[in-house]
Amino acid sequence: MRKMLVLAVIMISTAATAATTAPAAQPGRGARGDRPFTDVFDVSASDFVSTGRNRFFILEPGYVLEFEGTEDGKPAKLVITVLNDVKVVDGVTTRVMEEKESVNGALTEVSRNYFAFDRRTSSVWYFGEDVDEYKDGKVASHGGAWLSGVNGARYGLFMPGLPLLGSRFYQEVAPGVAMDRARIVSLSDTLTTPAGKFTGCLKVEESSPLEPGTKAEKIYAPGVGLIQDGDFVLVKAGKR
Repeated sequence: MRKMLVLAVIMISTAATAATTAPAAQPGRGARGDRPFTDVFDVSASDFVSTGRNRFFILEPGYVLEFEGTEDGKPAKLVITVLNDVKVVDGVTTRVMEEKESVNGALTEVSRNYFAFDRRTSSVWYFGEDVDEYKDGKVASHGGAWLSGVNGARYGLFMPGLPLLGSRFYQEVAPGVAMDRARIVSLSDTLTTPAGKFTGCLKVEESSPLEPGTKAEKIYAPGVGLIQDGDFVLVKAGKR
């Protein structure tokens, strides 16, 4: 997914860990030996499908989220689209979610992210990504790519079907490449964006052992999905 925006270092809470919807088989530890982030999950591949939705994440072809914000002080846009495309990753048929970011009207990055929906728990699982960086309208480099089942990488839990306050889990497990993890810090946020006022929102604090000392926050609204990602706020949502 889109690279995390660095925020001020936030002290990690010492409250008891809440379970995610999928029980952990082998928990992984945080970088400083704090409470564990779940990194291996007891799920069945037979439950994975390529389309579905839960309260905070919509994985349905044609669903689009449009954001506006800033990047390095310049006006920027981010468009997230659930495509009709699917991709088999680690033996699972995943749905492709495309992210396009532009700065000052020029395309800067396109990523294709691979998700599967768990029809048993309504959780959303993240199986990898391919990233192209653009310059002057052309692909300048490929980076950040990882796929579950390749070079020791494993899929992670992106959005639980039943989020619990304080739960901690890895969203991607690609050693040395991508190790984003999430902690649910609120289930009752309110946020007003150009797209409207949203209540009962879920706030996630993201971090990575590959970037010690950095934190980022994302906010998700019921029935809509992501509404804020760092400096980017939602301006439009719906199916096309």
